[in-house]
Amino acid sequence: MRARRFLAAAATIPALLLLGTGCGDSGASAGASSATCPGGKIRFGVEPYEDPAKLKPAYEVLAAALQRKLDCPVELKIVEDYSAEVLAMRNGRLELAQFGPLGYVFASTKADARPVASFADAEGALTTYTAGIWVPAASPVTSIEELSGKSLALSSPGSTSGDALPRYALTAAGLAESAVRIDYTGGHPEALLALVNGKADAAEINSQQLATAQAEGAFDPAKFRRIWTSEAIPNDPITVSGKLEESFRDAVTAALLDLEPADVAKVGAFLDVDPPGPLVAVTEDTYKPLFDLAAALKLTEKDV
Repeated sequence: MRARRFLAAAATIPALLLLGTGCGDSGASAGASSATCPGGKIRFGVEPYEDPAKLKPAYEVLAAALQRKLDCPVELKIVEDYSAEVLAMRNGRLELAQFGPLGYVFASTKADARPVASFADAEGALTTYTAGIWVPAASPVTSIEELSGKSLALSSPGSTSGDALPRYALTAAGLAESAVRIDYTGGHPEALLALVNGKADAAEINSQQLATAQAEGAFDPAKFRRIWTSEAIPNDPITVSGKLEESFRDAVTAALLDLEPADVAKVGAFLDVDPPGPLVAVTEDTYKPLFDLAAALKLTEKDV
């Protein structure tokens, strides 16, 4: 996801769109400022990596479960994009935020975002996803090297699987980026549709988008062929602002890790977690390959 964005829909919503002002009354003390409820509420930010109208009900289930655990109102905020999410956390307007793996790399330095949990499978193992480049089944292109002179549909600038990793693959194959006509389509669904509709010779399709599109009947893998797959990418981290008290960070971490699989299943479905599992602990070291990728590509926060 991830930073994965659904910019076409997100462009019409404000930088911080309040989707839920507390997800139900969890008790008489809900809303009272305490070690687990700073300021009387917890604001949880999510990037619109899919249509916000689809994300909203899924994340409301997770937010409601977290609210019950902490006895504190949780406000779900779908942000306009990665930059808005980082700015909100840096300025103290988000206590929690889910970032795409590469987005987290820069959020960690710009907003002191600290990863505490991510999405596990039914066995409790951290889930991953992969980036991929696909071409039509009838295409003569069989490898990255043969994309020279061809068009490649990518997601949006700064996306882990939809931009950085495919461009890194081009470099590793000895291709100058100028040798390939890169078209940023605005999101993972749009990149896939560019290939399906014949508007691109090749397109990035990550494993999460592939699963979603197949489930919706929007993509038939038999009509296309994957010519490149990345190494596994750890799934999106849920982060806590490092500016908050350690007691709060510990309480939120414990609450997230204590959620039931059913509490996170709807969100997990967007991240290709099937069957659903719980959230599991992650640290900065979990995402070290993404820090290395950013360094290798000389990326800055302006690139995501």
